[in-house]
Amino acid sequence: MLLNFRVSNHRSIREEQELQLHPAYDADRPPGTDWAAVPVAGLFGANAAGKSNLIGALEYMAQMVLNSHRDAEPGGGVNRQVFRLDPAAAEEPSWYVVDLLVGGVRHTYGFSVDNRCVLDEWLYSYPHGKKRKIFERTDGEVSAGDSQAGRELALVENITEPNVLFLTMAARSKQEDFRPVYDWFASELRFSGSGSWPSAKSFMPDARGAMGSSGLLELLRSADLGIEDCGTEVQVMDEETLRRRFGKRLASRDLAKLLENGPHESPRTWIGHRGRTGVVRMDLHEESAGTRALLAQAPRFLSVLERGGTFVVDEIDSSLHPLLTTRLIRLFQDPTTNPLGAQLVFTSHDASLLGRVDGEDVLKRDQVWFVEKDEYGETRLFALSEFKPRVGENHERRYLGGSYGGVPFIDDGFARALATRKEQEERSGAAS
Repeated sequence: MLLNFRVSNHRSIREEQELQLHPAYDADRPPGTDWAAVPVAGLFGANAAGKSNLIGALEYMAQMVLNSHRDAEPGGGVNRQVFRLDPAAAEEPSWYVVDLLVGGVRHTYGFSVDNRCVLDEWLYSYPHGKKRKIFERTDGEVSAGDSQAGRELALVENITEPNVLFLTMAARSKQEDFRPVYDWFASELRFSGSGSWPSAKSFMPDARGAMGSSGLLELLRSADLGIEDCGTEVQVMDEETLRRRFGKRLASRDLAKLLENGPHESPRTWIGHRGRTGVVRMDLHEESAGTRALLAQAPRFLSVLERGGTFVVDEIDSSLHPLLTTRLIRLFQDPTTNPLGAQLVFTSHDASLLGRVDGEDVLKRDQVWFVEKDEYGETRLFALSEFKPRVGENHERRYLGGSYGGVPFIDDGFARALATRKEQEERSGAAS
């Protein structure tokens, strides 16, 4: 579980910014839970404010942890993206720090890098609430904690290049105290646009009607898309069916290969829509873009809810109706659909997610963050809770009214210039 993330000198982020996920209001906790962090965090702001850069910074940290030993060439330096609007930033380090709750124990891990190497790196755990050093790395020297076998870590240090993270090498060398944090990055932190994900087929009933991992059909029905059923079946296609389906895209040689052992069998995913005479099965390509987007995204949400972990989504509202996005968010708010305390961190432009649906806030007061740039192009992150919002306050209206910041300033000068130009052209035409 992600408790806290801090970053500095990464793309539009100049000074240290902190995403704090500890609950701020006990009254806003989901009933029946004692989660150490909020289950949902939404980041809102104008275009180019830096929302994606904050998400990208966490993904960069994950990639360094998992792949620095493969991506970094010996003596090749560190690939990073510093703040470009201040020349001094290129000579200053970039920092990345996470606080995690793994196996019921809090861990703090972080590192700093410049263009050449890893400058600092550290890992602490807090069993029974007391700080325990696992290792510290400063200026290339590694200092082991009291519980560590110094000789074994010295061997790991000898094979760790200056531009490679020590955590990566120690975890891959089967040092047990390093595994919890490494494994969190490897298997519990997931991003919407990377890695392999289950397909919709994994969550659909099969041809015999037995449910897979469940949840998708209920979600489709609740989305008010006219969908009553869904499933997969084996479709038997002869030569005529194959030619009708693929046309000229299927060469004769490929057709012969498909039919060499008789009619071709292919799995088919279908969606059942209610019609006047009952449920009509339709192929995926016949569905709307919104339905296809839901079928692509929903299994990712359901997979994280089923397994636990932290799911990070950039632009959660892309291609989805606000009410459907609300439904996905609420799956994480409810302990009956989120028994493992999975987390959802997302960015969005959709201010309606700051409002209420069916008389209930979509996002709680400690689940909302705003992102904006200052006059120097530096991203600033701040929480709704800093404004001391009251229970029942209309966050959507206040946000759109500019009370919180994080909204774009729309200059109508361009529109006025176009209107003036049109008037001049009309007067010029009339004069001629």
